[in-house]
Amino acid sequence: MKTALLVIDVQMALAHDDAAGAVRSCPEASDNIERLLHRFRASGDKIVHVHHHGQDPDDPFHADAPGAAVQPFAAPQGDEQVIIKHVSSAFAGTTLEADLRAADVERVVICGATANHCAESAARSASSLGFDMVYAADAVWAYEATGPDGATHSADQIHSVTLANLHGEFGAVQSTDDILKA
Repeated sequence: MKTALLVIDVQMALAHDDAAGAVRSCPEASDNIERLLHRFRASGDKIVHVHHHGQDPDDPFHADAPGAAVQPFAAPQGDEQVIIKHVSSAFAGTTLEADLRAADVERVVICGATANHCAESAARSASSLGFDMVYAADAVWAYEATGPDGATHSADQIHSVTLANLHGEFGAVQSTDDILKA
């Protein structure tokens, strides 16, 4: 089965949040994304980098903002495809689905940021569109958040619930090690 790696929103806005002290899950995610990129590059499998560009000039992901830049460890190389999106799903308003189908891709491995936002949105969309979806459990991360009821949820809780929501319902949730063994 032809497989593509989707690297979602690994951009400097998130590194800036980390540097400012944001509480995040899965500190090993960056290393695991690098490992996935290395393996996919070595095998010649398709890699697609998805970058978010916010429409609001004050958005840290706006194309003209420093936060829109890619974190160096996840920078595209050679002819690796880059998709620019303006909403949460990598598939909405982009050519991603058509590009994957044109390349006969049937399975997607999803990594990047954030676990409960754009990476999850891409995973759900991929599954709904009929792709065999594999979500890299330790190559995504989440940040703590406070809900509308005032309850604060830790980054680890949000990460764990995201994995639980996706696994079996929208595809497989696997560790980077298990993905690399397959």
